[in-house]
Amino acid sequence: MIETARLVLRVQQDDDLDWLVEHMNTPAVMRHLGGVRDRDAVAAGMARNAESFSRTGIGFWTIILRESGERAGKCGLGTIAGEHAPPGLRGQPEIGWSLAEPIWGQGLASEAARAVLRHGFETLGHATIFSQTSTSNRASTRMMERLGFERRASLDYVDPDYPAADNPTTVYSVTRAQHARDRLDVPA
Repeated sequence: MIETARLVLRVQQDDDLDWLVEHMNTPAVMRHLGGVRDRDAVAAGMARNAESFSRTGIGFWTIILRESGERAGKCGLGTIAGEHAPPGLRGQPEIGWSLAEPIWGQGLASEAARAVLRHGFETLGHATIFSQTSTSNRASTRMMERLGFERRASLDYVDPDYPAADNPTTVYSVTRAQHARDRLDVPA
């Protein structure tokens, strides 16, 4: 579990499935994430996430609003595994986030991402953490820049699993030294 001033990030639980399907599997939330999936696909994603936490200690946490106890989204670390990613990028740690639409614009994704970055660098010892999006996803691009990520254009790639509007995949990274310099961590 990771805690911040406004959030608690906890490992996903079985009872998160209905909430994920209803609130996180919407056209708006999934617009740049491959589109809405059926319930079985969401459940399979949760199973892969649980297996990743069990095997590697990394995965996506459910974001809980500390004050109300309501679920807000998910944020965490994964490993870049896409077959279309350049060989030097595959296997690298990657941060990702998504929030339920009603709470967009409150700085909660940034707060969660800062806490996950701190965990990735200080607890897990990563030297560099990557993030990926597309230029069409302006909100995520702006957030990466606010978090201190730098564009790694030489690693951009086309992923045919995504529509033309979401290609190429644009790659960003932040190092442990940049994280420390920019004081990206948030108070617990």
